[in-house]
Amino acid sequence: MSGWEVGPTAYAGPASPVRPDRTELDGPGMLWLDVLDATIRSCREHGRPDLATWLWKRRTQLLDPNLRVLVAGASKQGKSQLINALINAPVCVTGDDRGTAVPTVVRHTAEPTAALIRRDTASADWPSEAGIHDLFPLGVDRLTDALAEALAGQPAGAAERMHAEVGLPRALLAAGLQLIDTPPLPGLPGALPDALQQVHAHLTAGHADVLMLVCDASRELTDPEIALLADLAALFPSLVVAFTKIDYAPHWRRAVDSSRMRLAQAGVPATMVTTSAALRTRAARSGDAALNNESGYPQLIGVLQALTAAKRDRLARAAAGLLGRAATERLAAPLRERLEAQRAETDGSGAQTRLLEAQRRMDQLRKCTTRWQSRLADEVADLMSDIEHDLRERTRAVIARSDEVFAEQDPGRVWEEFEPWLRDSLVETARTSMGWLGERAAWLARSVAAEFPPELGEVLPSWVPAVSDELPSRVTDLQTPPVERFTISQKLFTGLRGSYGGVLMFGLATSLSGMSLINPISLGGGVVFGGKSIHEEGKSLLKRRQATARAAVQRHVDEIYIGMAKDAKDSIRRVQRALRDHFTVVTEDLQDAIVDSLRTAKAEAEQEAAERETRARRVEQELVRLAGLQRQSLALLQAPA
Repeated sequence: MSGWEVGPTAYAGPASPVRPDRTELDGPGMLWLDVLDATIRSCREHGRPDLATWLWKRRTQLLDPNLRVLVAGASKQGKSQLINALINAPVCVTGDDRGTAVPTVVRHTAEPTAALIRRDTASADWPSEAGIHDLFPLGVDRLTDALAEALAGQPAGAAERMHAEVGLPRALLAAGLQLIDTPPLPGLPGALPDALQQVHAHLTAGHADVLMLVCDASRELTDPEIALLADLAALFPSLVVAFTKIDYAPHWRRAVDSSRMRLAQAGVPATMVTTSAALRTRAARSGDAALNNESGYPQLIGVLQALTAAKRDRLARAAAGLLGRAATERLAAPLRERLEAQRAETDGSGAQTRLLEAQRRMDQLRKCTTRWQSRLADEVADLMSDIEHDLRERTRAVIARSDEVFAEQDPGRVWEEFEPWLRDSLVETARTSMGWLGERAAWLARSVAAEFPPELGEVLPSWVPAVSDELPSRVTDLQTPPVERFTISQKLFTGLRGSYGGVLMFGLATSLSGMSLINPISLGGGVVFGGKSIHEEGKSLLKRRQATARAAVQRHVDEIYIGMAKDAKDSIRRVQRALRDHFTVVTEDLQDAIVDSLRTAKAEAEQEAAERETRARRVEQELVRLAGLQRQSLALLQAPA
C-alpha cells in the first residue's frame, strides 16, 4: 500500500470505505428521473429507439453514484501525466515515444489491480463484463510495460476493441470518482469532425459524466477545441478545461485569460484549472504543501470532489435537463418539418391540384364558348358577303362577255350558238361558286374548332353540311328575245322614202339648168338616197336587236344570280345551324364532364383538407406535449443548486 499512497493526498482511512447508500430514490430530489423517463417514453412513441437507448444509458449512469470523468485532448498535451500526478501513481502511459493506445479506466479498489479487457465490438460499452478469455491481467508494479507487451501480443486492429482498467486504493477515488484516460483525439488542435466523433463515442461507451479537456498552457484553446466544448455543453452540464505544464509556459496566464474570454463569448460554461504535473510530482515526493498548492492540483481535486458530491442531485438534475432539451428538440424537428410540409400541401396536394385544374378548365370552357360563338357569327357574316360578291363578279363577267358578243354579232344569226354558251357559262359559274362555298364551309368548321383548347380533345365534326347539288338547276334556257326583222317590203318602203328625197333634191337642182324634175340625174340621186336609207335603217334595226338581246341576257343572268345567291345563303345558314348545334353539344358534353370532375375534385379536396387538418392538429398537439416536456427539462436547468 505504501508504494501506491504517497504524497499529501495519501489515503489514511480504510482501504475500502463504506460509502453512503446513493441508490435510494427520495421524493423531490429525483424529479429529474420522472422527466427523463417521460422523455424516453416519448422517444419510443416517436419511433426513435436509438434515442431512447442512448437516454437509457445516460439514465443508468446518472443513477450510478460513481462520477466518471473522461480526460481527453490532443496529442502531447499532458493528459496522462495529469492523471498520474492526480492519483500519485504511474497508471497511464506517458512519454514521447509512446502514449495512450487504449482507453484506461482508473477507479478505486481495495488492492491495486490492472487488466486489459477485450470487448466483443469496438462500440461496446467499456463497463461491460469480460469473459475469462477476454481478460488479460497486467502487472501493477510495471503497468506501463505490461500494457505495451499485452497490446503487442494482440492481432492487428484488436486495439480498437480493448480498454484497460486499473484499480487503486485512493481516497480521491474512494468517494466515487473514476478517471478515464483516452487516446489523443484525431485532428486536434486543428480540425474538428474526427475529434468530435471520437469524443462522442468515448463519452457514450465509457458512460462518462464529465469531460475534462486537457490543453497545453503554452497556447490558447483553438477554434476546433472551443467548438468541441460548445457541442458537448449541450449534453453535459459540467465541463472542465485543464491547462497543463504551467511550469514550462512563461505566458500561461495570458493564454488562460484569452481562452476564458473566448469560452464566455461562445457561451460555454466550463470550469478552468491550471496544473503542473511536474510540480505535483515533486511536491508528492517531498511533502511540500506550498509547492503542491502552486501545482494547481488542490484546486482540481476540489472541483472533482464538488462534482462527485453533486452527482446525485445537482449534476444529475442538470444533465437530465440538458438531455431532455436535446431529445425533445430532436423529436420536435421532424414534427415541425412534417407540419410545414402539410401546410405546404395546401397548394400542392393532388386533390387541390385537380380542383384547381377543373376550375381552370371550366373558366377556359366559358371563354372558349364565347370565342367560338363569336367566331362562328363573324365567319358566317364574312362568308355571306364573300359568296354574294363572288357570284356577282362571276355573273358580271358573263354579262360582259355577252355584251362583247352582241357588240359585234347579230343576235338573230348567232343566237343558236350563243344560248348554249350562256347556259354552260352560268352553270360553270354556279358550280365554281358553290364548290368554293363548300371549301369555305369546311374551313369555317376547322376555324371554329380551333377555338377549343387542344387538351379538350378532338371537337371537329366528322361531317360538314354539303352545299345543295341543285344549285345549277337554277340555270334555265334563255328563249330567243323578240327581234325586229328587216323585211323586203320594209326595205322597199324605206328605199322609196329615201329615193323620193333624192329625186326631189337633185330634180330641183337640175331644174335650174332647164332640165325636168325627173331626169336621169334626179333618178340616180334617188337611187343613191334610197340605198343609203335602206343601209341606215338596217344598221338601226341591228343595234336595236343587239340592245334587246343584251337586255334580255342581263335580265336572265340577274334572275339566275338572285336565285343562286338565295340558295348559297340558305346553304350557309344550314352550315351555320349545323355547326352551332354540333359545337353546342360538344360544349355541353365538355361542361358536364368538367362539372363532374369539379364536383369530384372538390369533394376529394375537402376530404383531403379535413384529413390534413386532422393530421396537423395531431402534430400540433404532439408539439405542444413535447414543448411541455421541454419546459420541464428547462426547469431542471433553472432549479437552484
